[in-house]
Amino acid sequence: MDKTGNEAGQARIVLVGATGDLGLRIARALSARGAEVLALVREGAKTAAIASSGAAIQTIDFNDAMALRDTLHGTSCVVSALNGLEDTIIGLQGRVLDAAVAAGVQRFIPSDYSLDFTKTKPGRNRNLDLRRRFMARVDAAPIRATSILNGAFADLLAGQAPIVLRGPRIVLHWGGADQLLDFTTKDDVAAYTAAAALDPDTPRILRIAGDSVTPRDLAATMQMLTGHRFRLVRPGGTPALSAIIKVARVLAPQPSAVFPAWQGMQYLRDMMDGSGKLAPLDNDRYQDMSWTKAQQVLADAGQRP
Repeated sequence: MDKTGNEAGQARIVLVGATGDLGLRIARALSARGAEVLALVREGAKTAAIASSGAAIQTIDFNDAMALRDTLHGTSCVVSALNGLEDTIIGLQGRVLDAAVAAGVQRFIPSDYSLDFTKTKPGRNRNLDLRRRFMARVDAAPIRATSILNGAFADLLAGQAPIVLRGPRIVLHWGGADQLLDFTTKDDVAAYTAAAALDPDTPRILRIAGDSVTPRDLAATMQMLTGHRFRLVRPGGTPALSAIIKVARVLAPQPSAVFPAWQGMQYLRDMMDGSGKLAPLDNDRYQDMSWTKAQQVLADAGQRP
């Protein structure tokens, strides 16, 4: 099989987390590459969208180790797109990992899909600390794992991430205006993950960035797209952002929320200080991949009502 994965039509891929946004996109991307995709879901899960992706669906009790092991027999690779806190990333994903090992599955792609947490400091980002803990667990298991790291989802530039603010026409940044920030759209992450799942020779970590742009680049892009000047605004450096994070965790702790405001701030800090920068990039590993630039994401967002 070549590195495009196009000759792996017989490969059986088991996907967990397919009911989520990214997971559904991965299911579609795997089906588009000719894989036999089995999505494992809990009882009562909404599966209409998954069914339309081309994936087969099996309801399973993730607490039943024997049933999970039997289901995974004959699988080439298990792909996780689970999203949550410790119960999910360590607990549920860990049970899937254990079952994959027991079933003799050769490869496992954990639900990382983030900036490069292997280069950031432990204790500064709760969600990335969970991924760091799971990385230690999967590395101790007799299975070949591949983490896919993609920076931030470029889709968030459309308004969810507090970076490009269309109303006041500003671009916020907490580090230098020329700090490169990595962004990859969810569709591009899904397409790359599908290719990696069908590639038997993947290394331990694959780093990708659909685009790497600075806050200054984003301001220039917005001026070009809108005809209006976008100002660069730096409310403070990353130490100031760290102070805001501490206050936010006291005033609005939301310990059971996956993405409380302070969690987003932690992620933003790891981007803006450069600690989570991806390098070197593995964008060229699959020659049939194309990449969506930040300019296209911002242009598309401007056309929405």
